Amino acid sequence: MMLGKIGEAAKELQLSCFLIGGFVRDKILGRETKDMDIVCLGDGILLAQKVAEKFKPAPEVHYFKNFGTAQIKVYSAPFTTDSIPFEIEFVGARKESYSYDSRKPDVEKGSLEDDQKRRDFTINALAISLNKENYGELIDPFNGITDLENKIIQTPLLPDQTFSDDPLRMMRAVRFAAQLDFTIDEKTFKAIGKNADRIKIVSSERITDELNKILLTKKPSVGFDLLYKSGLLKIIFPQMVALAGAEYIDGKGHKDNFYHTLQVVDNISENTNDLWLRWAAVLHDIAKPGTKKFEDGHGWTFHGHEVVGARMVPKVFSQLKLPLNEKMKFVQKLVELHLRPISLTKENITDSAIRRLLFDAGDDIDGLMMLCRADITSKNKIKVKRYLENFEMVVTRLEEVEQKDQLRNWQPPISGEIIMKEFDLAPCKKVGDLKTVIREAILDGVIGNDYKEAYKYMLEKAAEMGIKNAKMKN
Repeated sequence: MMLGKIGEAAKELQLSCFLIGGFVRDKILGRETKDMDIVCLGDGILLAQKVAEKFKPAPEVHYFKNFGTAQIKVYSAPFTTDSIPFEIEFVGARKESYSYDSRKPDVEKGSLEDDQKRRDFTINALAISLNKENYGELIDPFNGITDLENKIIQTPLLPDQTFSDDPLRMMRAVRFAAQLDFTIDEKTFKAIGKNADRIKIVSSERITDELNKILLTKKPSVGFDLLYKSGLLKIIFPQMVALAGAEYIDGKGHKDNFYHTLQVVDNISENTNDLWLRWAAVLHDIAKPGTKKFEDGHGWTFHGHEVVGARMVPKVFSQLKLPLNEKMKFVQKLVELHLRPISLTKENITDSAIRRLLFDAGDDIDGLMMLCRADITSKNKIKVKRYLENFEMVVTRLEEVEQKDQLRNWQPPISGEIIMKEFDLAPCKKVGDLKTVIREAILDGVIGNDYKEAYKYMLEKAAEMGIKNAKMKN
């Protein structure tokens, strides 16, 4: 019905039009999709206006005159705004030519064949006629159907030309391979390696958009490994490439932290679609190359990598144009705390240690525990089983202490304001020191998480610290 209306509108304008690209690909693959691209031999904006008139009420037409495109949103039957709309974009068929120093093409009117030639991959160059004389006919000049059947990603034209013209297509090749579980054609993949340096002319925002899509795939390691082997990752995210490889001294080596990281990312991706939890997995060991040392009689160490890694997070986010907001702080917190739950499996767990972890993690404790569970990797299945069993003991203790002490997002019962009022103090170091002493006493179990106990303890500690209360001063 929807496509029929588009065909009717095109006929009234005496235009030929075609459904093309990702919608065709995904429908053949049986994937859900709500984005349609319509190419017409003529004015795409005029066609969008005509199509909009076919719907009641008529949807708003959004114009992008600089690109010669227009977009409408329409709802499938039953016609209700409660459903998810189809986003339909209209454009006139065109052919493109590129200059070497830009991925913005010079555009001129073209034929359907010209438009299909400018597509990035054969599987995205498939078109279906919406014209009355051959409605529903598949137009496939580059054997995209065969590539869909064989699960192959390759370019319609020579890959060197395709990637040199628009280097972002190299990232898209990797992303489609990861999303669809396809293989990149050998010649196409070699061309990515050959042209990898061209990615430098693409904006960080566009690169990171593709990187995030790769990270949100079912098994992100597939895409990241392709980025690594193609040479793209070294250019766009060198800190991650620095994790690769294992070094040996006196027969002692350490695991390859790049592939360990990919395993952690895959592990956490089995349990969450949260992009920022997945970024925490990517960055949890990011400082290991900078903290790596060989100690005689002990072997390789990475002391403090969690603290150094947390300091690196803002720089990485800034470099990749990721948001410098609460999302970044969340990732930073998880990177800094990711060793804490693991360390509790190696000692007798005290309530104090559990309280401190709950206090420091706050509402992010569940995400932290998910990251730590994902971080348990080894080729030795018996070792992994033992670590996971110990880890579950920590989880149980966390639940017990949290239920008893309610420390998630906890604030001590004695605030800075109470201290200042009691001792007639302005904001100063003494107030902070006394507040810290009370907080630490509660976390250590010296006193209960109770106002009366904390108030009494405050008076005792204030006297020891030489802080006189307001009544004594008077």
